[in-house]
Amino acid sequence: MSQATNNITSNDFDVIVLGGGVVGINTAYFNLKNGKSVCVIDRQPEAGLETSFANGGQVSVSHAEPWANPSAPLKVLKWLFKSDAPLLFRPRMDVHQWLWIAKFLVDCLPQRASRHTAEIVKLATQSRALIQTVRRDEGFHYDERTKGILHFYRDAREFEAAIPVAELMRQYGCNRTIIDADKVVEIEPAFADRRREIAGATYTAEDESGDAFKFTQNLARVCEKLGGVFNYSTQVTALGFDRGANKVTSVEVVGPEGYKTLRARDVVVSMGSWSAPFLRPYGINLNIQPAKGYSVTIPTDGSNMAPVTSLTDDEYKLVYSNLGDRLRVAGTAELSGYSRDLNRTRCQAIIDNVRKLFPRAGNFEAATFWSGLRPTTPSNIPYVGRTRFPNLWLNTGHGTLGWTLGAGSGFRVAAMITDGKGPVAA
Repeated sequence: MSQATNNITSNDFDVIVLGGGVVGINTAYFNLKNGKSVCVIDRQPEAGLETSFANGGQVSVSHAEPWANPSAPLKVLKWLFKSDAPLLFRPRMDVHQWLWIAKFLVDCLPQRASRHTAEIVKLATQSRALIQTVRRDEGFHYDERTKGILHFYRDAREFEAAIPVAELMRQYGCNRTIIDADKVVEIEPAFADRRREIAGATYTAEDESGDAFKFTQNLARVCEKLGGVFNYSTQVTALGFDRGANKVTSVEVVGPEGYKTLRARDVVVSMGSWSAPFLRPYGINLNIQPAKGYSVTIPTDGSNMAPVTSLTDDEYKLVYSNLGDRLRVAGTAELSGYSRDLNRTRCQAIIDNVRKLFPRAGNFEAATFWSGLRPTTPSNIPYVGRTRFPNLWLNTGHGTLGWTLGAGSGFRVAAMITDGKGPVAA
């Protein structure tokens, strides 16, 4: 994809979207469909090259239960000193990190966790339907599979604890059903040799999987055809304000063409983990921390021993998605700042878990590793709405569910901009 698109010289737009990941591109798309002129700004040379690039691939309404739930504090304590634990916390002298942790603990209270689960299910269900609509209307593919998501448990107590959560999700439209180990093997025959290890599972037939990077790139091309303007390899340096009107008027950027000022009626911040530090100088404080996640991509080399159904491994907090000629396995989280350095111990832990479960899944020697920073709020509820500046909007903080929630939140923000009103998110 080119660095700049559409021979448009005007620097005036209805909507400027800051960020070209899956959330930002969905935001641009739905604004374009609403008849707006749109400009997308991203520091990378193409769309989807950061957190959207090599994620776990799941469009998972069934994964709506937030990290902050009643069982989380004890699990975090158990994992605290294990270098290969699913959640790794590295304390820093950072007041924002400690404020995030304090809010996380509050959000673990049962009533709050249930309320947040319900809210995420509603947005995720809407978003999944929109992804299907976009795929049909725009006619592109992204290694999608519509075989559902199988969430399996080795620990009987964890399986029992999942039953009321699944019931709560069903109340809000997520058909997450309880199944036994025999049904697991029926749905995914790759489990045949591991049937005795499985205490039980949940299965959500309507959930999907696919390559979020391919989806994002395809949708960006659609946006170009609809008249969207893209400024890639471009850094946002500042926002311009009309203080008297209490509104944003412009965005200052530096890119291949040097410094320029772009003017807009509305600006949407979809900068992932960098949304919080970018907005602090303007008095907007987002409770977002970067949670570094890892993925491994294993070439399957035509192997028919890799699972074809998308999976969630509850014990190791890993997700599996078969993307045709490769198996994508992703998970773990490090609250350790903005570094994307690969921790080899954690990379090896993922490979070891996959090899133990599916030893003939693919060419493990040719596996490639990646890390991305997921913009995570304590509750896992993203910021979707306006700021105290009426025309400065937020669509950020989606955590592990950016691919799942991006279409829904993009649609909602575009509708708010069209209506000229929406809830104050921060």
